[in-house]
Amino acid sequence: MKQGVHPKYHEVQVVCACGETFRTGTTKDVDVLKVDICSKCHPFFTGRQKLVDTGGRVDKFKKRYGI
Repeated sequence: MKQGVHPKYHEVQVVCACGETFRTGTTKDVDVLKVDICSKCHPFFTGRQKLVDTGGRVDKFKKRYGI
């Protein structure tokens, strides 16, 4: 590998909005990386995922096509 071409890879602490913290590697030039959502609070990973019918789309479809 060429010297001086690749970015410096180092460990940073990641802080989520829910309060969870963990360490990971990055090439970004920061000491603390702040994120809005992580695997501890994301609905897909916690099992609290909900399907939302926004604006009654299913009902509009059924009404339109007489189902």
